[in-house]
Amino acid sequence: MFDKTYRQRLEADLARWEADGVIAPASAASIRNALPPLPPGINIAVVVAIVGGLLIAAAFLAFVAAHWTEIARLLRFSILLAGMVVAGGLGAWFAARGRDLLADLCASIGAIVFGAGIALVGQMYHLGEDFAGGMLLWSIGAFAGALLTGSRGALAVGLVAASIWTCMRTTDTPDALHLPFIAVWLIAAATAFAWNSRVAAHLVSLALLPWWIATSLRFEFDGAEPSFLLANGAALVFGAGLALAAAPSPRALRLGSVLSVYGALALAAVAFLEVTTADDILRIRTKTVSAQPIWAILCGIAGVVLALASAGITRRVGEVLAAGAIGLVLLAAPLWPAAEAGEPWLAYAALLCAMLCLVVSGMLDDVRPRIIAGWLGIAGVVAGITWAVKGSLLHRSAFLAAAGIAAVAFATALNRMLPRAAR
Repeated sequence: MFDKTYRQRLEADLARWEADGVIAPASAASIRNALPPLPPGINIAVVVAIVGGLLIAAAFLAFVAAHWTEIARLLRFSILLAGMVVAGGLGAWFAARGRDLLADLCASIGAIVFGAGIALVGQMYHLGEDFAGGMLLWSIGAFAGALLTGSRGALAVGLVAASIWTCMRTTDTPDALHLPFIAVWLIAAATAFAWNSRVAAHLVSLALLPWWIATSLRFEFDGAEPSFLLANGAALVFGAGLALAAAPSPRALRLGSVLSVYGALALAAVAFLEVTTADDILRIRTKTVSAQPIWAILCGIAGVVLALASAGITRRVGEVLAAGAIGLVLLAAPLWPAAEAGEPWLAYAALLCAMLCLVVSGMLDDVRPRIIAGWLGIAGVVAGITWAVKGSLLHRSAFLAAAGIAAVAFATALNRMLPRAAR
């Protein structure tokens, strides 16, 4: 909260309020004195020192790489071990002097060197060619470093390694869910919750995407469409984020708000994918309803239920509309026609209404990322409808015109109703 940007804004507000006579000079001085000192930032000297250190490290790595085959195995391993020790020692030295960012950078470098050590040991001693297992080991080591040092960079390294691990395992066994990644992700999420860090919350939220995408692309079901599986994942993330943010805890609020933002953006992206892959759905599906796995359907339902539960706790109308947006995107899946004749007008209407609900939800709750997600979704859906490969362009033009007229009529009705509600 007490960062440099906030201080500058507060100082400008205090000066304006003091000039306008809103507060007394003594009160403004008391507010300034009550603020804790700013943590030391990164000045020009620190930036130049970082660049110099990186250049020295690059020179060392280039020298070692040039003589790599001439270096004995034990010496190679010793070099990497020394790199981890030096990175850890420098990180502890920086942390003791309040240079948290530099300490975090050193911990991240140590986690990267640890991964290089795993690769080197596997290469030198011709261990089993289980590259995914090596990624898991790297992830465990990076997570251990993150937990011991509180490094966000080490957490990022661990999540990247875990994402590569789950993608490889999903590719190797496409007919089964790779559930161990969920356990790893929950540990990372618990860490982000304990740290109460927005950066860690963003990293944890992003780490969900590779698992859902890999699962949606590789899970082999008859008639299953990747965009529908992604829709269920986006629904669960969005609903869980809203429910977590509704909990009476600042830590839950921070993690849940970030999760809900990524869920809203994912929901908008899925709406666009559902429209653009309509032709593929017509070629693949053989049933009148979408052939989604039961676990994916349950995830989508859970997302709607969690969003409604959050609305019940917070009493916010915007979250009710967010639940409606989730439900409409999920409803679009069984609305796509199985036959090649005709066009999915109901599915188009459901997706447009879903994105409109997302925009209105963000406006009512004053959540700008949700508004942006809704507008991006509307643009994507309209673009997908307009430039669809199959069907009549004239019919799509008439549909968009009818949708626009309905939206204007709805806006007019709202404009007349809102003043009455205000009274």
